[in-house]
Amino acid sequence: MADVEDKPAPEAPAAPPIPPVRDEEENLNPDFVAVVAAAVEAGAADRVRALTADLHEADLGDVIEALEPEHRGRLIELLGRDFDFTVLTEVDEAVREEILDDLETATVAEGVRELESDDAVTILESLDEAEQAEVLERLPAPERVALQRSLLYPEDSAGRRMQTEFIAVPPFWTVGQTIDHMRETPDLPDTFYEIFVVDPGVRLLGAVPLDKLLRSKRPVVISEIMDDDPDRVEATEPQEDVARVFQRYNLVSAAVVDEGGRLVGVLMIDDIVDVMDEEADADIKALGGVKADEELSDNVVYIVRSRFPWLFANMALALVSATVISWFEHSLEKMVALAILMPIVASMGGNAGTQTMTVAVRALATRELGRANAWRIIRRELIVGALNGLSFAIILGLIAATWFGIRDLGIVIGLAMLTVLSTAALGGILIPLALNRLGVDPAISSGPFVTTITDIVGFFAFLGIATLWFGLA
Repeated sequence: MADVEDKPAPEAPAAPPIPPVRDEEENLNPDFVAVVAAAVEAGAADRVRALTADLHEADLGDVIEALEPEHRGRLIELLGRDFDFTVLTEVDEAVREEILDDLETATVAEGVRELESDDAVTILESLDEAEQAEVLERLPAPERVALQRSLLYPEDSAGRRMQTEFIAVPPFWTVGQTIDHMRETPDLPDTFYEIFVVDPGVRLLGAVPLDKLLRSKRPVVISEIMDDDPDRVEATEPQEDVARVFQRYNLVSAAVVDEGGRLVGVLMIDDIVDVMDEEADADIKALGGVKADEELSDNVVYIVRSRFPWLFANMALALVSATVISWFEHSLEKMVALAILMPIVASMGGNAGTQTMTVAVRALATRELGRANAWRIIRRELIVGALNGLSFAIILGLIAATWFGIRDLGIVIGLAMLTVLSTAALGGILIPLALNRLGVDPAISSGPFVTTITDIVGFFAFLGIATLWFGLA
């Protein structure tokens, strides 16, 4: 029998090339998402790991959001211990809650255990109290106590945002002792910019920036080089106020202290950038009558319910404007041109009021507008409104007179434009200021009031002046 030559085994087909994660405009590449989805659907754990191994947590968060809901939890299961739970802090809250609901409590506890405290709190906030307690029970006592303390602080406060990992030393240590301590301690924070100095009761005494520490001689005592008035914020302070402090003084980190002055954590600039983004996002949504927590991943029913009250309020206020128009029913019947031009007056007034309101609301949110400069800004906006009103009075007056061949109609709409744009400018700033003084968020409540007032004034001014001028009553 002839020897059979050993033939080499056929090579496995090469895996298709991996598309780039983002396109030239830095948008998430749908081709990459499709490749990940296919690997997840096939249950190819090795392929999923290869695709996601080098992704930043923010990029992987975007990919998870782009996947179909049934693929999200499956991806995390396929990655197993290779999945970094920090990714869940980069996705919409609705997506995060959905994923956490699908995961086993033991899996969540193991993932939280590997996170820095601020990220762990973000994950725990998305769980109900029973699930929180179950996850916390699975954590080592020191981590559990620190997280429980953070969760006791008010929502959207510095205490919820802080990380409880920091480096603190006594004032009598030398620079050499401090450096040796950092070299020999295995569980230092991943990122830090300063060393805090505390007394035996952990009350904050000072801080030493890393650059100053490294430039000092080893025998120098820490108390000699520390800043005895370090940047600090109260743990109960609203995160929006803390973000303003970081912005005003160009901070990269700040100590967080409790009511007794004890050091309980540290806030980092990356957390504050997130706060700024959240607050700006909330303000923009509020101006449009959208709840701050509405996300693209929310379902239709939730969005309908959240937007309905705002639209209902706008409808009710619009009925007031319609009532004003009804008072001039006979004038409109006698001069059709008034009905044609009336929407222009309302539109111009509404847009002018919205411009001023947007500037005012943003200035109030950033504390740039207050009692010290309120009257100066009010006068400025009134002058701007009057000048714009005069300009558009001339432009629209000429258009109306030429269009309908009635010279006096141009004068009437010109006077109306001057009135409504001046009123819109005043309403756009006075209403947010008044609401702010009453303790009501002007971003949420200003829009309907400004729109209604400018509509009422615009319709009343235009139709009233026309009725008197042309004797249409």
